[in-house]
Amino acid sequence: MELIRVPALNDNYIWVLADSHQQCIIVDPAEAEPVLEIITAKRLTPVAILLTHHHNDHTGGVKGILSKFTTLPVFGPKETQSKGATEIVENGDKVIIDEFNLQVISLSGHTSEHIGFYQAPYLFCGDTLFSAGCGRIFEGTPEQMFESIQKIAALPDETLICCAHEYTLSNLKFAHHIWPENEAITQYLQKITQIRDKHQPTVPTTLKIEKKINIFLQCDNPQLQKKLNINLQNPPLRAIFTLLRQLKDQY
Repeated sequence: MELIRVPALNDNYIWVLADSHQQCIIVDPAEAEPVLEIITAKRLTPVAILLTHHHNDHTGGVKGILSKFTTLPVFGPKETQSKGATEIVENGDKVIIDEFNLQVISLSGHTSEHIGFYQAPYLFCGDTLFSAGCGRIFEGTPEQMFESIQKIAALPDETLICCAHEYTLSNLKFAHHIWPENEAITQYLQKITQIRDKHQPTVPTTLKIEKKINIFLQCDNPQLQKKLNINLQNPPLRAIFTLLRQLKDQY
C-alpha cells in the first residue's frame, strides 16, 4: 500500500491510499482538483470515496470527483448522505474492495455520527484525534469524544494516525502551556517547530508517539492531574478530558 497525503484548503489533508494494482481510495476530499491531479499523475484508478463526517471541508470535493468518475461508490455515515454518500455505513461494518478491507469504527463527538476507517496500520480518523490534540466537540458530548479516543488508544502502537488537519504545532503549544515540565512534549514541540518552519507536514503520526505527547491520551497521568489542580484519588477520567477540552477551547 502507498499512502499519499494531499494538501487542501488552508490546513486540510486529503488521504489517498493506493494498492499494488494502482487502485486507490480517497478519504475526506475537501477539494476535487488536487485529488484529480495526483491520481492522474500517478495513474491511479479510484475505487471508492470514504467520508468520516459531514463537514464541508471533508466533503467539498465529492461532486467534482464524481463528475469524472460517475460510478464511484461513496461510503460514509448517515449524516453524509446529503453530501454525496451512496453507501451508508456504521460501527462494525466493513468496506471491502479487492485489497482494501477497512473496518468502520464509530468515533462520535466532533459530530454526532462521525466514523473512522481502519485497515492496519492506517487509521483515517477525520477530526477525532489530531497529533498532540483532539477535535472540537460540535454535535456530540465530551463523554462521546472521550470514548472515541479510548477506542483509538486501544489500537496497536504502530497505528498510523491519518488525521485531516495540520494542527500539530498549535496543539503542542497548548500542551506545553498546560504541562511545561513534560520533557517529551517540550522536545517534540522543538522538533515540530523546526519542521513547520520548513513548511513540511507533521502527519501521519503513530499512536506510540501520541501516547507520549498527546495530553488527551494521558488523562490517567497523576502528574497531569496535579497540573490541573485535581487532587482526588481515582478521579473520573471523563471529567479530566472534559476540563482539558474546555481549556483548549479557551486557549
